[in-house]
Amino acid sequence: MNNKVVVAGGGIGGLACALALSRAGVEVDLLEQAAAFGEVGAGLQLGPNAVRVLDAWGLTEALHAVAAFPEALQVRDAHRSVTLGRMRLGALSRARYGQPYATIHRVDLHGLLLDAVRLESRVRLHLDSRLAGYEERPDGVRVTCENEAVYEAGALVGADGLWSRVRSEMLGAHPTRVSGHLAYRGMVSADDLPGLLREPVVTAWLGPHVHVVHYPVRRSEWFNVVAVVEGLLGHGHGGPAGSDPQSWSHEARQADLLRALGPVCPDLRAMLGGVGEWKLWALNDRAPVASAAEHARGRIALLGDAAHPLRPYLAQGAAMAIEDAWTLGRLADGASGQPQWASIFARYAQTRWQRNARVQSRSQRNGTIFHASGALRLARNLAMAVVGESLMDNPWLYSGPPDPLAD
Repeated sequence: MNNKVVVAGGGIGGLACALALSRAGVEVDLLEQAAAFGEVGAGLQLGPNAVRVLDAWGLTEALHAVAAFPEALQVRDAHRSVTLGRMRLGALSRARYGQPYATIHRVDLHGLLLDAVRLESRVRLHLDSRLAGYEERPDGVRVTCENEAVYEAGALVGADGLWSRVRSEMLGAHPTRVSGHLAYRGMVSADDLPGLLREPVVTAWLGPHVHVVHYPVRRSEWFNVVAVVEGLLGHGHGGPAGSDPQSWSHEARQADLLRALGPVCPDLRAMLGGVGEWKLWALNDRAPVASAAEHARGRIALLGDAAHPLRPYLAQGAAMAIEDAWTLGRLADGASGQPQWASIFARYAQTRWQRNARVQSRSQRNGTIFHASGALRLARNLAMAVVGESLMDNPWLYSGPPDPLAD
């Protein structure tokens, strides 16, 4: 039993955790609350730090089959169209960090991880298995599900997202923070865009209280578009008052988005106009992780959004979950004999909590900078013009993840 772990959550973080632990020789019961494995939502960006882990897991070929690899990241003014800053990616990312910068649809990343997990004989996948609670014992954990199934294991990893039940049991029920930001998401076929907008780049358009990001996915055949505005559900932004904040799939009206954005430049309007259907979700998070104890206690550990939910303004949500999973795998693989999960989880928490807290804080700060107005906006634009590339690069981040077994 001590060489078995229950992983709650079958999203990107949970699958990554199951893969990493099974590669380390651990038996895994992965519990997914839905009736079928799947993923919804928008595209996402994978910096060299995340691509490095996927490469270590032997998933480079699978990644190249579904992802795009942009040549640059550019920042433009949403209203005046001018370029504020640009950071080279592509070959420079490979030269600087040893790995490329990738952009991928969330469904495709989930799919390649699920395919890899299904090849692992040590992983058992359980659908319709929503965690109801757990009991930690001196020799292991007993996990119960709402369908009355019971699992005995040496440890439990909560990878069950922002609204994590494992987190609530471990740390107590604390409400999430409402950011006051709403994200509209949609997709545009590259064939429907003018030539210049089909360039393989990540583009961030910044305006007072709003920003839009678009980038290629699915081998550059499509572009993912996310527009973030300030407001609340039920206040002129689609979805009735009281809409479920946990939903990724509120219906959205383009007219509401365009009204919130205000007058935008022709290039941005063309990109937005190509989206056939918009979805909407409210951005919620938690305060940055304050200590290792918020990451793991005893035989219970949290991973990904269950531990450190991120606002999307550093494009590292999926990457941090993947780093968490890789770290757990490294520590489990480095353990001699039967895994001592309390010790492994303590070392995992010490390795991860400060890095994750830094990413959380930086993401929140970026949201303020992206939506700046007045003097802060002018200072931001000046800094971007003078030191744009070095300002956008993050060597401390892209060189990761840190190896927990390094001296």
